[in-house]
This record gives sequence, C-alpha cells and structure tokens, in this order.
Amino acid sequence: MSDQVYNVLFLCTGNSARSILAEAIMNRVGQGRFKAFSAGSQPKGEVHPKALSLLKNLNYNTDFARSKDWKEFVQPDSPKMDFVFTVCDNAANEACPVWPGQPMSAHWGIPDPAAATGTDVEIALAFDEAYRMMNARLSIFTALPISGLDRLSLQNRLDEIGKSK
Repeated sequence: MSDQVYNVLFLCTGNSARSILAEAIMNRVGQGRFKAFSAGSQPKGEVHPKALSLLKNLNYNTDFARSKDWKEFVQPDSPKMDFVFTVCDNAANEACPVWPGQPMSAHWGIPDPAAATGTDVEIALAFDEAYRMMNARLSIFTALPISGLDRLSLQNRLDEIGKSK
C-alpha cells in the first residue's frame, strides 16, 4: 500500500458551505491519506454560519474554515493537487485555472444549502442533506484502491461517485 498523501481541492463559487463541508469531511474520513483544501471562484469572504454550526455539532474543529479564492492554489508555492472536485454547478461551468500537475478532476454537484429558504428547520435540513451526500461520496472515494487503478478506470469511478445520491 502506498504511503502517498493525496491533496484534494474542492471548488465552489462562494466557498462558504459545500466546499467547506467537503474539506472538513475529507480531512476526517481521509485518515491522513488525504489532505483536503477548498476554494471558490468568487469567494464570499466568510463561511456560512449554518455550515460552521453543523460542523461544530458533529465535533469538527472549524479553525481551518475560511472562504478563499482558488487563485491561492495555482501559485508556485501552492500544494500540488492530485484531485480537484467541483461541488456546485456554477463552478463546474466556469473556466477553471490550469492546475499544475494535471490532477484528476470530476464534478460532484450538490444542491446549495446556502440558497435554501423556509423555516430554520428546513434550512438546517438542507445543510444536513448536503453533508450527508458529501460524506457518502467521500466515504466511497477514500475506499478506492487509488494506486491500483489506471487513470481511465479511476476517472470513471470519480465520475460515477459524482452521480451518486
């Protein structure tokens, strides 16, 4: 088994909810095999309070959480990414920077809980559902025998994971 630590970047437009949730989940379920980062094409500048609340309620340390621009990850001294996943439809349709090292990428769109309307309970449910979907996808992803798959097979698996509910 490889001792390689894989760097994973989650992209969304605002980097305030879904990509932050993904970063937190990956750093937990990745158990040291994966190091997650998140960023946005048009960062909001702050993490959505409901995302922070959900993570804290699930015993995540949220000190890492800040809304940042994806340009931080294309600098010469930035970590080399092995995987880049878009988690919102807007980011998937935008022109992404050229990532050094040609990381594997896939679109794993999840409905935006920050856009949810209704009662506090309905909004909380939207965040819970986004968390559930991302946790399920990342659990599948982290169980893949990455070093044992050829690039095409791995790409097919990444695409399949993005279609899972």
